[in-house]
Amino acid sequence: MGLFSGKKGLIFGVANKNSIAWGIAQALHAEGAELGFSYAGEILKKRVEPLAASIGAPFVEECDVTDDGAIDTLFAKVAAHFGTIDFLVHSIAFAPSEELGGRFVNTSRNGFRIALDVSCYSLIALAKRAHPLMANGGAMVTMTYFGAEKVTPNYNVMGVAKAALEASVRYLAWDLGKDQIRVNAISAGPVKTLAASGVSGFRKSLHYVGQVAPMGNIDQEDVGQAALFLLSNLSTRITGEVLYVDGGYNIMGAPDPALMGADAKEA
Repeated sequence: MGLFSGKKGLIFGVANKNSIAWGIAQALHAEGAELGFSYAGEILKKRVEPLAASIGAPFVEECDVTDDGAIDTLFAKVAAHFGTIDFLVHSIAFAPSEELGGRFVNTSRNGFRIALDVSCYSLIALAKRAHPLMANGGAMVTMTYFGAEKVTPNYNVMGVAKAALEASVRYLAWDLGKDQIRVNAISAGPVKTLAASGVSGFRKSLHYVGQVAPMGNIDQEDVGQAALFLLSNLSTRITGEVLYVDGGYNIMGAPDPALMGADAKEA
């Protein structure tokens, strides 16, 4: 018997085998969870369906999370297939590529709207539909990043979207707590994913964090295990929290002087 034997849930945000959402899916599957997946568009369908099939998950459905009608249609299918669900994983974020580089002051109105809609409001929209299907309580987890709290050059409008997402986690936790539904976020360190590749200078940032973080860089499996904890009964009274899975990077105020060069040492 696994930790999730008899439990059912949905995962949004798998793009390919390197996705954080897929790392979470693998961890849940290993503990006996019955999973359903949603994807956005035909290109992602070709990537997600084989992954879902590899773990015996037949429920794979398209959903445009910017379209309320599409979300309603998806959850009608979820209700028909699963009846009830126990957890939801939200690993969705997007901003136009031109917004993820250069000066933040040049953020466009449309880029701001898209980033906040896809990366933040989608959690609220999905939680609204998932809530009635969690008749016996449940848990929701979303993915955030340290750029929501501290400035990360080139992350730009996505940092603002993630800050709004973290605030939404707290308000959802308060609102849904009375129904025994927990809502938390994982702030993962940089991981080589399709989404991360769109941020200007990502590789340099990955290298820097790997040097500065007390435990170095993380991988999918690290995030998967953290999500397993937050979605399971092991975290029964934990809600509205941001759990950092970043090798300890968030505790650092400055890098090790040994990494800063001879001039820094002398100063």
